[in-house]
Amino acid sequence: MFRLAPGEVENLILQNAISSWGGRRHQPYVSTEHGVAMLSSVLRSERAVQMNILIVRAFVRIRELVASHKDLAHRVEKLEDMQERHGSVIGILADEIEELKTIEPPVKRPIGFIGSA
Repeated sequence: MFRLAPGEVENLILQNAISSWGGRRHQPYVSTEHGVAMLSSVLRSERAVQMNILIVRAFVRIRELVASHKDLAHRVEKLEDMQERHGSVIGILADEIEELKTIEPPVKRPIGFIGSA
């Protein structure tokens, strides 16, 4: 077990609702999945074993969620890259269109025979 760092505590507070008395007053102790597994080898009661099984399952589920979020984050990053590339191409096209708007059209000669009077 170990305590969270001050920045991690701040992040924890920002992610959770704060009670009317101001929330946590100390850095909480936390444990890793391996720590919970080691604890289950020490504790022998049926309730302790069941709680450790539930905690390990929660860690597994969190790991699955993190993995799926990494996949989603990678996909979003790819979309953002494509959008940036397409956005730059669209910007170039818009600049070219603006330049074409500023070009004066050539003076047209009248069609037909112009006779001398």
